[in-house]
Amino acid sequence: MDARFDVELVSVTKRFGNSVAVDAISLRIPRGSYCCLLGPSGCGKTTTLRMIAGHEAVTEGDVLIGGANVTMLPTVRRGTAMMFQSYALFPHLSCLDNVAFSLKMRGIAKAERHRQAREFLALVHLEDYAQRLPSQLSGGQQQRVALARALITKPRVLLLDEPLSALDPFLRIKVREELKRLQRELGISFIHVTHSQDEAMALADLMVVMDHGHIRQAAAPREVFERPVSAFIARFIGGHNVLPTPHGAIAIRADRCQLGTGGDGPHVNGRVAAVEYQGTMVRVALATDAGDEATALVPDAIFYRAPVAPGDAATLVWSDHDAHPLTEA
Repeated sequence: MDARFDVELVSVTKRFGNSVAVDAISLRIPRGSYCCLLGPSGCGKTTTLRMIAGHEAVTEGDVLIGGANVTMLPTVRRGTAMMFQSYALFPHLSCLDNVAFSLKMRGIAKAERHRQAREFLALVHLEDYAQRLPSQLSGGQQQRVALARALITKPRVLLLDEPLSALDPFLRIKVREELKRLQRELGISFIHVTHSQDEAMALADLMVVMDHGHIRQAAAPREVFERPVSAFIARFIGGHNVLPTPHGAIAIRADRCQLGTGGDGPHVNGRVAAVEYQGTMVRVALATDAGDEATALVPDAIFYRAPVAPGDAATLVWSDHDAHPLTEA
């Protein structure tokens, strides 16, 4: 047992019949961390979250929270709280009573539970909405009420299942800023399941990339982005070119690639497949002569000095020190 970690997974496996959803994963989440579980659909991230919560039984292995083995404990005794994707607010209760509901179930007197509920509504900047029904709130406001309701139980670990997926892009950025602020202020660990690479990189202290029930890489977001361990990670995280060399595959960030003439430095030749203006950058996709795909993100001012169009011959160049060798297939 090690209390330096809020959550430890020790060779945790989950089977559904003959299907293995999570395959002997081990993970340590340090105290007070924002951890994002990330991966394609069906990778096992939500099942992992549900096993930590106790909503899914572990087939093999152990779940530890705060150094204590909770594998066989019911959800209510684990010190976790879950915030669901659907928010699951009671439509007939006010925001105040939604937030106070778990305290009511514990037999706490109305005045005291309402006092605490108001504190947590203030924490998410909704104290003026205490008497409104969920139907009178925007999606972002409903989400913040659900967050306050989860936090009022004072969990050691807050579990979030794709909490931003129902929000529009602008609101998603605002709410993720709120989540990070709350996590820092409260000093507890958040474990957040998402399929969005941008969301994970913006929020996480620890980014855990999963695929086919395995953890493929777990590190700080910059480490994962700068040094992906495999072609799968490089492609899934995005923003990288994965190209073969005589000594194995390499990954090069697309923003480190330029359109040039090649010469003696590393380069690939091909034809422009697509050009996309993205504001500060222009994305140039190349179909290489070797049959691979490669992309350059070129600052718009540089691109328009010598623009190219689909069908044009082009050469992608980069510096040797920007190529990262991939240690796994």
